[in-house]
Amino acid sequence: MDISPTKPVSASMVVDQVVEVFPNDLNAHGTLFGGRVLQIVDSLAAIVAKRHSGKVCVTLGIDSVRFLNPARHGDILVCMASVNRTWRTSMEVGVKVMAEDFRNLSRKHIFSAYFTFIPIDDHHKPVPVNAVIPQTPDQIRRYEKAELRRQRRLSLH
Repeated sequence: MDISPTKPVSASMVVDQVVEVFPNDLNAHGTLFGGRVLQIVDSLAAIVAKRHSGKVCVTLGIDSVRFLNPARHGDILVCMASVNRTWRTSMEVGVKVMAEDFRNLSRKHIFSAYFTFIPIDDHHKPVPVNAVIPQTPDQIRRYEKAELRRQRRLSLH
């Protein structure tokens, strides 16, 4: 039996990736394009998956996408991402984005989603993924809820 090595959530997580919102990131309402947020977080989540697995990873799916508040020109996006749970050849990466007002450093939650990634080999075939070890109460909660989300995703296909 092939046993993958284990890694703690903290080994690959990103806590404070920052991106400034520029005028070309805005829609006609003067708020950040949703597609721009998705582009930023897909790239960040892929890096977390790659760091965890040590392999190139591809996005299999995105679910529970929530745009909660707008971000505006000059806001600083503070992005967080971590592996919530792994299975044989897939992993769930949770992403959260806050918009920070640089004038007073207040933050508001603007975006959350769950990404499913598959690590692949040089022939673009799925390979086993390292098991993840949750350590904090929040990581344990996300680990447990990830299985429920996975079962819901699988029931839709």
